[in-house]
Parts: sequence; structure tokens; C-alpha cells
Amino acid sequence: MEEKRDGAGRCAMRGTCGNSKDSIFARDLPCPYDGVPLEPENDTRRLLIDVCGADFAEGPVCCEDSQVKKLHENFARVDGLIKACPACRNNFRSFFCAFTCSPNQASFLEITSTQESTTKQEAVKSLDFFVSPQQGQGFYDSCKGVQVGSTNDYAMALIGGGAKNYTSFLKFLGDKQDMGSPFQINFPSAAPPEFSPLDLTPRKCSDPDFLSRCACIDCPEVCPALPPVPTPSDGPTCHVGALSCLSFILILAYSFAILGFLLGYVVEMTIRKRREKAYERVALAAETTSPRTHTRSLVGAGSLAQYLDEDSLATQSESRHLGRGASLLDPLETLQPRHYPLNAFLRRSFFRLGMWTASYPWLTFAIVSLVVGILNIGWQNFEVETDPVRLWVAPSSESKQQKEFFDQNFGPFYRTEQIFVTSVPGIIEANISTSSITVGQKPPVLSWPRLEYWSDVEQDIRELTSPSGYTLSDVCFKPAGPDGACVVQSVMAWYQNDLSTYNETTWAEQLEKCASSPAGCLPDFQQPLGPQYVLGGVPTVNGVQSYHEAEALVITYVVSDSLDKEVQQRAMEWEETLRTYLLHLSKRARYEQGLEIAFSTGVSLEEEINKSTNTDVKIVVLSYLAMFFYISFTLGHGANVRDEEGLVSSLANWVINFPRLFLPSSVTSSAQSVDSRHTPRFFPRLPRSLFVDSKFTLGLFGIILVILSVSTSVGFFSFLGVKVTLIIAEVIPFLVLAVGVDNVFLLVHELDRQNLMHGPNAALGMPPGSAFNPPMSPTQSRSPFDSTHEDIDTGSVPLYLPAEERVARTLAKMGPSILLSTITETTAFALGALVPMPAVRNFALYAAGSVFLNAALQVTVFVSALTLDLRRSEVNRVDCFPCIKVSSRIALHDSVPVGSGLGPLARFVRRYYAPFLLKPIVKAVVLIVFTGSFVASVISMQHIQLGLDQRLALPSDSYLVSYFDNLDAYLDIGPPVYFVSTDVDVTKRPGQKSICGRFPTCREDSLAVRLEGERQRMESSFISQPTASWVDEFLAWLDPAQTKCCRVRKRDETKFCGPRESLRACRSCFEGRQPPWNLTMAGFPEDEEFMFYLKQWLISPTGEECPLGGKASFGGAVSISDEGDSVVASHFRTFHSPLKTQADFINSFAAAHRIADEISQNTGTTVFPYSLHYVFFDQYAHIISITQEVLGLGLASVLIVTAVMLGSWRTGSIVTGVVALTVVGVMGVMPLWGISLNAISLVNLVISLGIAVEFCAHVARAFMNAGSGLPLDHPAGQKERDERMWTALVDVGPSVLSGITFTKLIGMCVLALTRSKLLEIYYFRMWLTLIISGALHGLVLLPVVLSIGGGPGFPLQEADEEWMSNAIRNDYEYGPFLADDDSISSD
Repeated sequence: MEEKRDGAGRCAMRGTCGNSKDSIFARDLPCPYDGVPLEPENDTRRLLIDVCGADFAEGPVCCEDSQVKKLHENFARVDGLIKACPACRNNFRSFFCAFTCSPNQASFLEITSTQESTTKQEAVKSLDFFVSPQQGQGFYDSCKGVQVGSTNDYAMALIGGGAKNYTSFLKFLGDKQDMGSPFQINFPSAAPPEFSPLDLTPRKCSDPDFLSRCACIDCPEVCPALPPVPTPSDGPTCHVGALSCLSFILILAYSFAILGFLLGYVVEMTIRKRREKAYERVALAAETTSPRTHTRSLVGAGSLAQYLDEDSLATQSESRHLGRGASLLDPLETLQPRHYPLNAFLRRSFFRLGMWTASYPWLTFAIVSLVVGILNIGWQNFEVETDPVRLWVAPSSESKQQKEFFDQNFGPFYRTEQIFVTSVPGIIEANISTSSITVGQKPPVLSWPRLEYWSDVEQDIRELTSPSGYTLSDVCFKPAGPDGACVVQSVMAWYQNDLSTYNETTWAEQLEKCASSPAGCLPDFQQPLGPQYVLGGVPTVNGVQSYHEAEALVITYVVSDSLDKEVQQRAMEWEETLRTYLLHLSKRARYEQGLEIAFSTGVSLEEEINKSTNTDVKIVVLSYLAMFFYISFTLGHGANVRDEEGLVSSLANWVINFPRLFLPSSVTSSAQSVDSRHTPRFFPRLPRSLFVDSKFTLGLFGIILVILSVSTSVGFFSFLGVKVTLIIAEVIPFLVLAVGVDNVFLLVHELDRQNLMHGPNAALGMPPGSAFNPPMSPTQSRSPFDSTHEDIDTGSVPLYLPAEERVARTLAKMGPSILLSTITETTAFALGALVPMPAVRNFALYAAGSVFLNAALQVTVFVSALTLDLRRSEVNRVDCFPCIKVSSRIALHDSVPVGSGLGPLARFVRRYYAPFLLKPIVKAVVLIVFTGSFVASVISMQHIQLGLDQRLALPSDSYLVSYFDNLDAYLDIGPPVYFVSTDVDVTKRPGQKSICGRFPTCREDSLAVRLEGERQRMESSFISQPTASWVDEFLAWLDPAQTKCCRVRKRDETKFCGPRESLRACRSCFEGRQPPWNLTMAGFPEDEEFMFYLKQWLISPTGEECPLGGKASFGGAVSISDEGDSVVASHFRTFHSPLKTQADFINSFAAAHRIADEISQNTGTTVFPYSLHYVFFDQYAHIISITQEVLGLGLASVLIVTAVMLGSWRTGSIVTGVVALTVVGVMGVMPLWGISLNAISLVNLVISLGIAVEFCAHVARAFMNAGSGLPLDHPAGQKERDERMWTALVDVGPSVLSGITFTKLIGMCVLALTRSKLLEIYYFRMWLTLIISGALHGLVLLPVVLSIGGGPGFPLQEADEEWMSNAIRNDYEYGPFLADDDSISSD
């Protein structure tokens, strides 16, 4: 021992002069002594050497026997905390041995004041202890990293008050306090000249000698350096400026593509114009030889001839390259329509189905009702799943299996009841939003009146009694056993739950002291309570935290959970009582003390999520009503075939003519009114269509079919044991209505067209001399698709067809389109079942089943209802009241129906939209814009976040929203995480070394050592606290130097001594053991002996006498086999850093699994992490790959189905590409609108894929069925494709717009009123994006791409004799390219 001193051999104090209360330091007050040191007695010398080392083996000392014994006693208490690190332990002993016994004591100690002791003697009251900075810094450095596993904290928190530097450490050691020094020791920063500061050579924890070197856990300097690991959320490492390399490449490629496209387009247009001019000259030459002449080319024909062979007639050879218009100039016998066998088969099948259902509607109703009734029997097995874990966690999830393993071996994780208390900012109002919290904006929460108020609240909570009589004491977690205290983490624990000894001037001092040194204010459950657990928003003033000015109090009640349902129900009952109390408290506390209360109980989350669903029923119903009224009023106004004024004009005429009722009769008689519409009336003459042509009942029937399909799907899947989730009840009916209503529009609009051609009024427009066929009976009718084409005069085409056949023709035309969209959507929705999360899988199954059933009902019972409605309309019966018949008005047979039979929307598409879209320059702009949209979407997709904030599943006014806001703002500790070790034999030395960390012979890559290394790189590991290593604490408990810990009876060493048994009857367990207990682990127990001591340690209490007992801290950390001869599993507890965002939670999950996997690989054991939130975030480990898989399979299914159903791989590929672009567009908007990728948004992406097909399928099929079959490279092929696209847009475009786009938009706008943020973000926002993206891609991009590169088409072939009639009819209805004024005026 080296000392610097001025004058040696003098003491400053010696002996004891009175007693004080026990503490970890000497409680006796020393006596002032200005004299020389004295030689100790032999026994004292031996004890001094044992306590202070060989430096005191000889020479006089300044201490007596009683002081040496007190040093020995106090060191024994501290050893339990710091013995694992020899450098800290030896520096601690050297420091206080020199302070107490050094013969040169007077050189660094100066008594500054004395006091009278309990024995009336003069005793030391305060002194100055001069310590060199090197000594103080070295002492602090050797101890600052030493950990106390049982508390997941550092020994510095217990022996140094959590000091962050050596001056604070020494100040804490010297401050007079109940459990510290009995007198004040000051450590001046500078010593007077006559003193020599104590300047021992401190040991370093990294020194190689055995008396200094510490393990990695206690000395970061000796830990193996771990390379930095990027967090899972780290973005791309390649950047060009602020852009990622992918974004830069896309932008660059897009720019070059635009330039190349524009250049190529100009060249192509130039070449095409030259070719077209050449072929126009050929066409003009051919007109003189054609048997039929025409002033302009006819387009829109249902089918056209294949190209003739080279040896055909000259005129045919010339016309074969002229496109569909030119081909119509050829003789009719040369026209041979191309057939697609599947298409013909489907049309024949749907015609027969339509004919049967239309002919026997009531039988159809009966059969379908029977089938639906049988399927609905499954409702008896109906169950609703509300448990969040069973909803959002896949049964096969690795995290769920690990949770179940943890629960079975260690018991379920505790149930937490947490309360945040903050000040009301500013003036108290009735409602104050806490949707966002900025720390530092609220005033301090604590004051003496508020502390008293909260003390009363906590007392009330302790006395709360549930209906069955349970109190907090009956359900709380008690680490010391049934007779111990409940774990309640609150500032009141620092006051021992009693403010009677404090007042308005002392409460803040006590709080600051306990927050700075939690070990000095142990709560009744005897575990140090750090300020991070009970205070939030602590301000820092001049570099020092001011705890009494904290913004928030955090109070946590820890309630025991159990796999026993009865025990669990007991806890839930008390939690419901607590919830009711806190709800009432949160209202009155605002006015009583100006406090805001935010809280959560164990039952809160599930109840509030369920409550969210209940509050949105009105919104969903309102959305249904909005779509229902739109459908009902729109269906009946698709076409106006009668020369009849509308409702507005009728009312206008009535208002204009009404005054004429009061004019003299002579005036009115003189004005002979030819038109009865101008006759004055008392009541307006409403249009007949308002009553007869309305489709209100039909729309209602369509809604009923939606409800019936959902009900049947629920019944069927309930029979199979698939549980319903509450989100299904809200979204599935809405989805099915949105998806299925377009089929209704397609059928109704097509029936309108059939009625124009073949309805009762069709004969009125026939030319003179045309044949009129009377209605045929259903049994006499034949399918027009069964015959082959024969030459027939158009004059023999039967204009009038019975209602049944018109309906059958309608289904024959639209049935394949409905089948195409249904198969694709059902497949896409069913692929969502690949997501293993039950809520998502069940949603996908119910959606697929409902969509399929709805389509099946639409092509059967809805067709029957369509027939009945058509019959009602044709006999002038009123809609909704079919018993009332409206008299027919006089019809002039010499008048021709005006207009083309198209509604306003269809006329807009025909006259303006389709011609405009198919202009070459517009096509170029469309391609450029959508390509740019694709590039922008891909760039935006890179910023999609993962996660699902649980606040979104709550009603916006839920009290849990405020709780989660406070949780993010004020809780400064992360959730606990357990690393569970299995498949390791801890009874053997290799197994012990693979998991321990406190001893030099532990493996460098052991579990405990690795966790400590990961803690040092918290930014990537998300581990912030020391690890509670049970094996290290257990082996330290066996240390014979811990005389109050492991003890056995001297007479019977197989029996352990209790904490109160006398020292004479007991001895330390390993006293006199050979080989002895030491840090090399050579003398540690193995096999049966290991298990013998382990079982006792697990039930040994943790207390001041022996802080290493395992009952309180590790009683549940070890799972022993039923036979008691082995350890099945054990866990090592630590804490995550504070997790504030979804990214933090996801990254903590990924980091913990990475760490566990690496430990398992290095040590050969099986290690897995467990934390309460892992089961909910397991999905994000695979969500990206699942998304790619599901969407990839979905697009593959779209390609196969569309290619097969449309008969063209090229068209199928285009449709699939446009569908993919639609989904990409939706994904591109997600980050802009705050939509994260999770299981819900994944299902919505699958739904997006299915609904995108809905936008594309009908247009694509109409395009394919309007073709002549010209090849892609044919010179006239481009014009032919443009004409086919125009026909397709006019044919189905209005139905797609009104049936899909507008209906969904109306429903979405109503859904925006929902109170559920989940529905708002993941359904309203995402579906609105889908609708807009789908409409733009399906009605803008798809027509353009198909018109450029679509496959050769097939004729619709409604009837072999009808396609030419259609061609002739379309001659005066078509005009986008060669239209004249007369054709346009026909609109």
C-alpha cells in the first residue's frame, strides 16, 4: 500500500464512542483521536488481515477490534453485490480499510465537527476525507459496470446511488443517511497543503491478475467486441444524393424511355400514315368491283371474315387487307366468323341456364332457397372470436408456440394495470384532446396537495372490492409469497405508502433522495424502484434531473395471471371493478385537483376493440342505404326508349300551364292543344317511367341477395368450424355489395339493349314490309347458338322475342364476363387464406365464399327476378306495388322511337370519351402519364412502413387512446424480454459454462456474456438493461463467505437452516469444501448435488441479510422436471430499450431473434426470446415474403384465368399487367396516406387485385368479342383495334362506371364518417385509392394498351342471323372516326 502524507504515524480517529442504527456501513460513531497508531492484539490482527489483506499484516493501526469486526460485517453485506468483480471488491475494501485503520490516517482525514454520542462521549459528527482524483476515478471505474442480476440493474445503483461519476459516487458514500454512513463524510476537491490525499493504486477490472480481472458482465472492457449490426429497418445503403439507387435508376430509365417513346412514336406514325394512304387507294379501286357499295366503312360488326386464300377472287384478294369496314363490302357468303369453342360453350350454357331460370322463376326460387337454407344450418355452430391473440396470431406461429412453452413452464406473464397521471394544461375544459403529447408542455404533476390526493386514491384502490369480494391483495403478484406485499410501482412506495411523517416542506426532499438512490427507499415488496418506473417527463436543470418537477406519475399494479381459468376470472373481475373506478376518477380528478388520468387494465384492450365494432354499425348501415338508393334509382334510368318527358320537364310543364286553368274557357278552347302534355292540370302529370320503369324492387332484391350470400357463407364456414371475427361482420357485406353490384348493372343494362332490339316496341320501329313474328312459347324457342350460319335476309330477322328469351340472351352475353370476374376474384380472395393469421385467413375465406355465392345467386334467382320485373314492366304494373296497373297511353304507330336507347352516361362515353381516348396523341399522353405513375409508385413503395398501431383498432373517443399516447410519451423503460434456454444440462460443468457470465471460466460466447455484449450496442440489439442471470446468482449464493445465505445444520447436512436459526447450530453450505468454492468454478456442485442446492435456493427469501436468495427474483425463472432431477428450461431476464413506434417493436422482435439464433449456434443449445408483444409482431418477420407470394400467385391466377376465358394470351397478359399496375398504384399511395403494411393491408391488396380484375375483365371481354381477327401486324389492324375498343367502351363502359366506380365511391364516402380509425385508414383510404386507381387503369390505361397491342378478337355471335343486323344498325350508331352530323344528332 502506497500513501502520500505529510507526517506519518498519526491518527484522526480511533475506537467507538456510541452506537447508531445498522446500515451497510459501521453504525458506531468513531471517537476523535489525535495520537499515534497502536499495535492490535493477535486475534484482531488475524481478523484485520482476513478483512483488509496483507497490507495490514504488520505495524500499528488506527482502529480497534470492534471496528475491524464491524468492517468485516459490513463488507460481507456488500460482497453479495460486488464480489463477482474482484477489482471492485478489493478497491472497496482497500478504500475503507485505509479510511478506518491506516496508520497515516491524519494525513488525509480532518475532523471538522463532533457531537455527543448516546454514551455521552464526544464522537465524530463530520470530517473531510481527501482523496486524489486518480484514486477516486479508479475506484469508481472498477465498480461502475458491476451488475446485480436480481434487479436488472447495476451495483452502483445500490452502493453509489446510481452515480454517473466518481465525485457523485464518493458523495453518496459519505452522506449521512439511515442505511449509509452514521456521520457526514465530505470529499473536498482540493486538499490543504498540510494534507496528502489518499492515493492508492486502484485495481482495474481489466487487469489480468486473479485479484483484479472481472468477467465481461461486470467489466465491459474485457468483453469481446461485437461488430455493428444494422437494424432491420435500415433503408438501402446505396444512395445517389438523397435518392436510393433504385429510385435514381427508375427516374433515369423513365426519362430515357420518354425520349425514346416520343421518337419512336413520331417515326411509327409517319410510316403508318404512308401505309394507310397506300391501302386507301387500293380500297377505292375495289369499290367498283364490290357487289355492295357504301359511302363509308361500316364498323361495329359482330363478326368478320377470315382472310381469303391467294387464289380467291380478285376483289376478295384486294379487300382482305382493308379491315373490317372493307370486309363488309364483300359478299355475305364469304363472311365466316371466327369461333372460340370455350366462349361458344359458355354462351350456350348461360343461355340455357337463363332460359330455364327465366321460364321457371318460382321453381328456381324454391330450389335455391332449399340449398341456401341447408347451408345456413351451419349457423348453429356460429362463434365470434374476440381474443386478440387468437385473432391476430397464427396457430402455427413460432412466437405463439414459444409463448405457450413459456406459459407452461414459467407461468403466464403478469397482467398489468397501469395509470398515468398528468396535470391538466391550462384552463380545465369539458373535453381536452390527448391525441398527441409533447413532453415539456405540461406543468409539473406533483405538489403536496396532489400527493396527498393520490395517496388517498391508492388507498381506495387497495380497498376496492369486486362483486365476489376480491381485493387487490387477492389477485396481485407477491414475489415474497402469499404473505408478502403486492408489487405496486408508484412514488408512494418511496414514502412507504404513508405520508404522516412528511409535510409540505419535506416531501420533495424525500422524493429526490429516493429517485437518486432507490436502494435507500426500498418499497414493501423489497425491490429497488428506479425513477424510470414511476416518473415520466423528468426535466433536466443545469445537467441535474429535477424529479419533483416531473410531468407524469406512472403507477403500475402487477396482477398475477394463470392458466387456471378460475384464477384468471378472479383477476378479470377485479380489473373490471378497477376500470369502473378509474373511469369515474378520470372525470372528477380534473375538477378536484386538475389532474388527467389515462389508464389501462387487463380487460381494457379486448373490450374497447369490441366496442369499436359496435359503434360503427350505424355507419355501415348508412353506407348500405346510400348504395342501395343509388342502385335502385340508377337501374331504372339506364335507357329511355319511349318518347316521354322526364320528371323535371313534367313538373316544368305543369308549372307553366297551371295558370291557364284560371283563364276563360274561350281562351283555352281557342288554343287547341295538339300535345296533351301542355294541357293545364290541377296536379302534375308525372312520367309513366317513374312508376313502371323503376327498378327499386329489383335493387332491393339485389341487396337481399348480398345479405343472403354473406349469411350463407357464414353458415357454411361456421359448419366447418371457421370462426367469425367482428371485422367480417362490417366489411364482408360491404365488400360483396361493392363487388357484386356491377353484375346487376351489366345484366340490367344488357337487358335494356335486348328490349330495344327485341322488345314490344321493336316492331314499332320496323320498316314497312318487315316480318313480325308473334311471341314464341318458351318450349318452342331455340338457342340461337346451336345453329350454323346460313344465308338469310335481314328482313326475316325476328325483331320481337319473348321476355324469357330476351333475359336468356342477356345472361348468355354477360354470363361469361360475370364468370370471368367471379373466378378471378374468388381465387384472389381465397389466396388471402395463405396468410396464417386467423383474422385475415377467416376474412379471406368468408370473402371468397360470399363473392362466389353472390355471383351464383345473381345468375340464377336474380335472373328469375329480372324476368318477373320485365313482365311487370311490360304489362304496366307499378314498381313496389305490382297489384296496381297503370293504363297505357296512346302510342302512334307511325312514330319511330327517338334516340339510340342510350342513357346520358352511355351517350357521354359514345360521343366524347371513347373518341377522345382513342386519339393517337391521347394514347401517347396516357402511356407517358401511367408509366410515370408506375415509377413514382415504385419509388414511394420503398417507404412503406410495417406495423399496425393498436390505437387504430380503437374508437377515436376510447380512453385507451389517451393511455397509449401517455405510454409513448412518458414511460422510459421498455418491455421485459426473456431469453429462454432449453436443451442444456445445467447440472454438468459444460452446461453451466455455456450460460453463466460472472466467472472467469465461463465461455466467452456464453448466453449471459453475449447478452451483455449486445447490451453495449443497444442501437441494434434494443437491449438496455443488465441481464438477470439465475445461474450466476445461484452459484454466488453458495459462496461460504456469504454466511447468512446457504446454510445447513451441523448435525444433519441434508437439512437447510432457516434465516432465523442460530449461527452455532448452522454452518455455510460449502464451508471446508474440497476443492473450495472459488471463481474458477472448480468446486461448484454438479449432478444431484446441483439440483439439491438449486431447489433450496429457489425458495430462499431475498432480504437484507442475504440479497442473493432466489425466491423473489428467480422463483419462476427455472422450470424443473416432474422427477426433480433436471432443469427443463430456464430464462434470463432483461429489458428492451423504450419502444415508441411500430418500427421499434418490429425491430426489437427481429433483433432478439437474431441474438437468440446466434447464441444457439455458438453454444449448441436451444435459445429463444420471449416478450409479451412478440406474438403480435411475428407476422412482420414474413409479411414481405408473404405479400410477394400471395400477390404473385394472384397475378398468375389472373393471367391463367383471363387468358383461357378470353382466348388470347396476349390480351390476358395485358389485363394481368394492368391489374398489377393497379395494385402497384395502391401500394404507392400507402406511405403517402399513412397506411402501413400488415395483415389487414395485405388482404386489402389481395382485394385490390380482385377488384382491379372487375374493372378490367368486362372491358377486355367486350374488346375480344367485337373483333374480326386481324393480326397485330396487319396494316389495318390498328384501326380495327380502335374500332373494337370503341365498341367495347360503349358496350360495357357505362356499366363499369355506374355499377362499379360510382357505387363504390358512394359507399366509401359514407364510410369516411366512421369513428374507427382502423376502418378509416385501412378501408376508407385504401379502398378509395383502389377505386380511383382501378377506374383509371381499367377505363383509361387498359383501353389504350388493348387498342395498341390487344389480341385478335372473336365475334359475339348473339345469333348467326343477327350479327349482320347489328352491323347495319351500328352503321348509324357509330361515329368516332367517320361520323357525320346525322349520326351524332341521333343521340
